[in-house]
Amino acid sequence: MHGDDAESGRPPVLLVHGFASDSTVTWDGTGWVRSLVESGRRVITMDLRGHGASDKPADADAYAPDRLGGDLLAVLDSAGAERCDAIGYSMGNRVISALCELAPDRVRRVVVGGAGPTELFATWDVEDARGYLVDGTQPRNPVIAQVLAPAIRAGADREALLACIEGVSGAPLAIPGGIPVLFVAGEEDPVPVGVQQLALDWGSDLITIRGRDHVSTLTSRTFKDAAIDFLV
Repeated sequence: MHGDDAESGRPPVLLVHGFASDSTVTWDGTGWVRSLVESGRRVITMDLRGHGASDKPADADAYAPDRLGGDLLAVLDSAGAERCDAIGYSMGNRVISALCELAPDRVRRVVVGGAGPTELFATWDVEDARGYLVDGTQPRNPVIAQVLAPAIRAGADREALLACIEGVSGAPLAIPGGIPVLFVAGEEDPVPVGVQQLALDWGSDLITIRGRDHVSTLTSRTFKDAAIDFLV
């Protein structure tokens, strides 16, 4: 795994990016690391396997939720973090959920951004995604191309992306009840469908960012301020 540890205070905040992205794009480029450090927090960033500077296996089993959650646990151990707060975005929340299942005592609070009860890949036809990644066949579901096209243009490993889709598909969002959760979703984001009811079911607060979609929600100052306040 690839990890960066920006020293700035305690407890550390573990940032977990989404599918077809990496920590630099998701957290550095959008100002999250800077904002958290300026608020007095120590920040731990990492690239999930299959992404960024991390290994890119082409085997779907390598992306099973418990394997990805174990990677987060290894990052925390490497950083010397006995406990952390966690902020996830999109697929990253499924990985945080797996971490919480593996080691609930290591996570104090969680901010769930851009995710809801339905795992996105479970709504995809994997053969559609495979065709698009292998030979550029236009998928019947336009969301597949919308998600994958930027990653392909950026030179992402296509076999690793397909393996990740297969391995993560249907992964639950099931954070243990003793861990407080804040949900954040863009008003125009279709990915976290059902998040309002999920927040009600969990007794958690939901912050809706007006006029933001799945990409632009990440840059929202409102999102950053809500997360920082929640993780006090």
